Amino acid sequence: MDYPNDQAPGAPVRAGIPEHGRVPKYYAVKAEIDRLVGELGEGAPIPTERDLSERYEVARETVRQALRELVLEGKLRRQGRGTVVAGPKLEQPLSLASYTEGVRRQGRTPGRALVTLDRFPCPEALAAETGLSRGEPVWHLERVLLADDERVGLESTYVSVARLPDLDTAFDPDSSFYAHLAGRGMAFGEADERIETVLATPREALLIGTPPALPMLLIHRVSRDTGGLPLERVRTLYRGDRFSFSARLRG
Repeated sequence: MDYPNDQAPGAPVRAGIPEHGRVPKYYAVKAEIDRLVGELGEGAPIPTERDLSERYEVARETVRQALRELVLEGKLRRQGRGTVVAGPKLEQPLSLASYTEGVRRQGRTPGRALVTLDRFPCPEALAAETGLSRGEPVWHLERVLLADDERVGLESTYVSVARLPDLDTAFDPDSSFYAHLAGRGMAFGEADERIETVLATPREALLIGTPPALPMLLIHRVSRDTGGLPLERVRTLYRGDRFSFSARLRG
């Protein structure tokens, strides 16, 4: 197989063009617009659908499909009635580090907006996952994740009331939950984590401020302290167009 001299290691092989060479028209237009995006700076407006259709001599619906995919991939974003170049994705490490640390490392300002903090008896499914006792009181902390005041995710945390009895009065919902645990002398020992792609529910899309059709990265995490006792069960949705994840693996 021949590789172009400028083939980037992380790019699709042969720029995604099949060996038989027949490329859908919208994909060819998408590739051209993608190159244009690379020449423009973050926040720069791109030409209108009409201008692009005239430039590439295709129907506006063809341009529309190309733009939709670039928006879903996070390379473009809608702004008012136009479309502009999006900024780079936030890279979140797959580690026992907080969201706050990951965002700050990239020069962005992390934040959270409280949706709800309530308590209820631990249901059977949560007990089976965490090792908590069925029926014991647990907190549910739900917050919208922010980066430079942009809504980028939604986080639900479940933790035993016995471990944090005053969470509703002693914890600042806009701050790092992991820092709060550390301040209480609770250290993370290990965690099980699972990642999948999903579509947000109508409620989740409304809270995050995205269309329901936008793909999301969903992370499930069950954490334990250094003694092996359950610390938290977290369900976090990240916008697929604004996040990527990284991990360092060792043999």
